[in-house]
Amino acid sequence: MSPEFELIRRHFVRPMRGAALGPGDDCALVSPSAGCELAVTSDMLVSGTHFLPDTDPRRLGWKTLAVNLSDLAAMGATPRWVTLALSLPQVNDDWLAAFADGFFDCAYIYGVDLIGGDTTRGPLTLCVTAFGEVATGKALRRSGAHVGDDIWVSGQPGRAALGLADALGRLRLKNACRDECIAALEKPLPQVALGRALHDLAGAAIDVSDGLLADLGHIAAASGLHAVVEDAALPWPALRAACDDEATVRRALLAGGDDYELLFCAPRSAHDALRRLSDSMSLPLTRIGAMRAGGAGDVSLVDAQGCELPVAHRGYDHFS
Repeated sequence: MSPEFELIRRHFVRPMRGAALGPGDDCALVSPSAGCELAVTSDMLVSGTHFLPDTDPRRLGWKTLAVNLSDLAAMGATPRWVTLALSLPQVNDDWLAAFADGFFDCAYIYGVDLIGGDTTRGPLTLCVTAFGEVATGKALRRSGAHVGDDIWVSGQPGRAALGLADALGRLRLKNACRDECIAALEKPLPQVALGRALHDLAGAAIDVSDGLLADLGHIAAASGLHAVVEDAALPWPALRAACDDEATVRRALLAGGDDYELLFCAPRSAHDALRRLSDSMSLPLTRIGAMRAGGAGDVSLVDAQGCELPVAHRGYDHFS
C-alpha cells in the first residue's frame, strides 16, 4: 500500500452509519432519504488566512468540519456525509492523529460519515464538502425574507473576533471571558438543531461567518429588501464584560465573523414561539432589527431615534 493510502487508512477510515460505500473506491455511494433534497456546501481553510499556524490540531479538526456543518444549519438541513481534502506540507503522524480525532469528535456528535476525499503535498489547506438532507420545499434560503420580518441572531456573535485579537496579542481579554472567546474561535458549535427548528418559523437564514452586517447584507440583497439593525437591541453586554475597548467590541460584534451563529428573519407572529424555542434550547435568540422595503441589499445601523449610525467595518472579504 502506498504511503498516501496508508495515511488515509490509518487516520481517516472509520466505521460509517449512513453510507452504502465510503473511502477506498473511486466514488462513495449514498442513498438520500425519500422526500428530501440534498443540500451541498464546500468550505476551504487555509493556514495563515483562516487559522493560525500553531492552532491546536484537535481543535482545528473540529473546526474544519464544524464550519461546513454551519452552512447546512443555515439551510435547515440535517448533516449526513462529508468528504475531506488535505494539502499537507509534510506528514506529521502525531499532528494528523490529533486532527483526525477532533474531526471525528465533531462528526460523531452531529451524525456525519466521512465518505471520501484526497490528500496531496502543499501548503496546509483543509477543504470539506458536506452533504445534508432537508425536506423538499423546507430549505431556508437567503431570498425568503419579507417586509416587516424581524431580524434575529443566535448566541453571542463577536466572541470569536475577540478571541482572535487576544491570540494575536492585539489585546488582553479579561480572564473570566478569555477561554470562552478562544473556544468560540477554535471550536465553534454549528447551530444544526436551531436550523431544523426554524423550518416553520423563519423565512430566511445565513450563518455568521464573515461578519454580522456583511452576512445580513446577503439576505437583504437576495430578498430585495433593506435590513435595519437597532444598535440598542444588539447583544453587547457579554462582549463589554470581556473587553473595555469600545471600538474593538463594536467591530467584533458588527464585523468580526467566524462565530457561526445563525442570523435569520421571521414574521412578527413567530415572536412568542421563538422565545419558547430559545428557552427550550437554552440558547439566546435576540431580535436585533427588521426588514424594510426599498434600498434592496442595504443594511443600516440605527440608534434609538432611528438615525443612521456610521459603521467603519462591516465584515471580512477574502479579496479586499
